[in-house]
Amino acid sequence: MRQRYIFWFWFPLFASWWLMTAEGPLISAAINRLPNEVIMLAAMGIITSLSITIESPIINLLATSTALVRDHESYVLVRRFTLHWCLALTVIAVLVAYTPLFNLIVYRLLDVPEEIAQWVRPGMKIMVFWSAAIGWRRFLQGIMIRHKQTRKVAYGTAIRLVASGGTVLLLALWGKLPGVVLGSFSLMAGVTAEAVYATLAARPLIRDKLAPHTAPTALPPRSPLTYRSLYSFHLPLAATSVLILLMQPMVTSSLSRLDQPTMTLAAWPIVFQIMLMARAAAMALPEVIIALHEDSLTFEPLRRFSLTLVIATTLLMAAFVLSPLAGWYLFRVQDMAPQVGDLAQSSLIWFLFFPALAVITSWMRGLLIQSSHTRYVNVGMMINIAITAISLLVGVIQQWPGLLTAALALNLASIGEVAYLLWRTQHTLPIGYTLFGTRHSQPVNS
Repeated sequence: MRQRYIFWFWFPLFASWWLMTAEGPLISAAINRLPNEVIMLAAMGIITSLSITIESPIINLLATSTALVRDHESYVLVRRFTLHWCLALTVIAVLVAYTPLFNLIVYRLLDVPEEIAQWVRPGMKIMVFWSAAIGWRRFLQGIMIRHKQTRKVAYGTAIRLVASGGTVLLLALWGKLPGVVLGSFSLMAGVTAEAVYATLAARPLIRDKLAPHTAPTALPPRSPLTYRSLYSFHLPLAATSVLILLMQPMVTSSLSRLDQPTMTLAAWPIVFQIMLMARAAAMALPEVIIALHEDSLTFEPLRRFSLTLVIATTLLMAAFVLSPLAGWYLFRVQDMAPQVGDLAQSSLIWFLFFPALAVITSWMRGLLIQSSHTRYVNVGMMINIAITAISLLVGVIQQWPGLLTAALALNLASIGEVAYLLWRTQHTLPIGYTLFGTRHSQPVNS
């Protein structure tokens, strides 16, 4: 397997992730140009954080669909599984937006200041179908990736960005909506457009490859898929996603208890968006490993590609943080208030190696999911969340600076997770393979 082939398989998925992460900065740039921008930006960050946390159980449907949808029977089963999740998460979103559960979460658990919290509920009401749209399109995107149609995934994300960007532009020009309402409508427009496109784009593939009596794709054999085995496969991944996205409310809650909470809560969404964009290369990697690592001959090329990505992401992050690009992006593109922008810019250096750690994590997760060791992925994330929680707690007790506390917690947590995943993954590899180094005996097919 050539590096060029892996690159062109990975690149559309990377482009998809990068375009997806560009959606947040586009919306925040519009909010920054509207009245009351600091409060609106802080509220929008909490709306996004809560909505993503609700959707977290179905984020890894992309990996589950890529790994398990191989024929008509598995397609029907995973589709039913997806619809059940979409319905359940929509009910949860409605409860959060329209019942006293909102006050419990936002006011009591997150301790969000009143001036920000009052703007969170309107956005949550608009975002109630966010999880359903995300779950459905990730199920279909997994099918596309399994059948080597990664370009369609990137096209769908481009359509999403056009829809959300067009909506935010039109509503901003109209100028009669608060920033959080404008942002929430734009996000919903984007995910809805992408879900519709994914449905249309996957239809020929489902008809030709996954119809009844269609010969299954030639892949290494697996045990027959049942609803119970599907649940057992996905549950650790769902728990992992929940834990990943619980970190954002945890960080938000901690920042609200530290010095200058309004300024810090306004700066943090921009810093978090930059981190998402910097990790786009890593986020695209697990499905590449799952789809392409079929036997012992694929391990070495995929390892080489992953390690090259570690170096590339570190160099690119350094080029952004240590050059005038960071200031240009924060103050010209995002048009941030000087105090908030200075706070965000000064914190970026603490995340210099964060994208590289994300690449290693994604490489390990891909190998573990491909070999059906999804429980190890979950344990790794539990270690991550435990270190994050302890670090944030210490930061709040000691009253460290807000963004420094967040950076320290997330970096230490990533290092802990990487160490565990490296250890576990090495023990699941075929005899004679090492994650770092050369083969020292004849490989065995995985």
